[in-house]
Amino acid sequence: MFNPFAPGFAENPYEEYRIQRETEPIQQTPFGPWMIFDHAESVRLLRDVTLSVDVRKAMEILGEDPRDRAKTRAEMFPDKAPREDTSILNIDPPDHTRLRKLVSSVFTPRRVADLAPMIERIVDEHLDAVADRGEMDLIADLAFPLPFAVITEMLGMPDGNSAELREWSHTLVKILDFTIGPEELMAAVVAGENLREHVAEVIEWKRSNLGDDLLSALILAEDNGDVLSDIELIDQVNVLFIAGHETTVNLVGNGTWALLQNRDQLELLRDDPSVEATAIDELLRYDSPVQISRRITLEPIQIAGHDVAAGTFVLTSLGSANHDPAAFGPTADQLDLRRADAARHLAFGSGTHHCLGASLARLEGTIAITRLIRRFPELQAIGTPEWNGRLVLRGMDSLQLSLTGSFTPAPN
Repeated sequence: MFNPFAPGFAENPYEEYRIQRETEPIQQTPFGPWMIFDHAESVRLLRDVTLSVDVRKAMEILGEDPRDRAKTRAEMFPDKAPREDTSILNIDPPDHTRLRKLVSSVFTPRRVADLAPMIERIVDEHLDAVADRGEMDLIADLAFPLPFAVITEMLGMPDGNSAELREWSHTLVKILDFTIGPEELMAAVVAGENLREHVAEVIEWKRSNLGDDLLSALILAEDNGDVLSDIELIDQVNVLFIAGHETTVNLVGNGTWALLQNRDQLELLRDDPSVEATAIDELLRYDSPVQISRRITLEPIQIAGHDVAAGTFVLTSLGSANHDPAAFGPTADQLDLRRADAARHLAFGSGTHHCLGASLARLEGTIAITRLIRRFPELQAIGTPEWNGRLVLRGMDSLQLSLTGSFTPAPN
């Protein structure tokens, strides 16, 4: 039985995933949701259009009255009761199709590619800031501030409140873990509402200060007369802001740590730019920033012979699927930056809800990691990472690095 609380799981979940794939690749967890650990079944479920991502539909199937849910929220949060989310992460077609079309009309590959010089400048500024110190905290000094600065500049958000925004976002994403405790849940909901209010204020300011940025483009986005409502606009910007930096923090952190643990691969990427084409997808596969993706059954179904009731949460283990030998061969647990089929990974999901910001994450990750290891070719870790212990957004809170390859370990 899958146990995310097993000793060592936070540091390395892949041995536990291997055991589950080999013994019970499809199982109902003690928490209620079903979990899928193999690649083929994960792909099938992620692409199954009869499954939902809308929690409200599960509640309806289970007989919960929306009015009762609204009343409960109001009682729990008398000062700031949260409303239902309308972001593309949590709604189904046809609403999802309509909103994704409007957002993707401005979040284009060309717009993302044009960000490369800005990303390079931000990375270089952060590396310049630590060069004379000889040491750095990868997360605090680069992995966290980089995507935060990129998405803020990309959206054209005004300066100020950066510390609060980071804290709200960092607190809010904990709500994704199905093992979250009541106190963390309350804090996450409050953080989400604070972020929504801030985004609403920024949008109001932006309407009078339109520019050549993504937020202005979203305000003006139109498809045959269809535009984003105020609530829809707030929720799409909210999810772009959160997804636009939280997952990239983990990509830069996890990817750099993987290279430091596989020195031959670090040197390969450092010395051979031609490897960049496959390297970032292999790093995404090897230690995925997002480990779990959720679907909800709207009717009774069978999953590989198992009967699953309507209104059931089904969790695909992206991290496990990305290490499945049935998909990636006998070397699935090894880091191979020349892996030809690395792009088959599920780090960005699959199907209708494939990550809209995948190209931006790839670009940021490639620039950050390659410039880091080429600027400091003797880079090495000082100790081990402080992992964040999350089930969905796997990453680290801190990783100390020596930029010169020499350091004096602290006495025991």
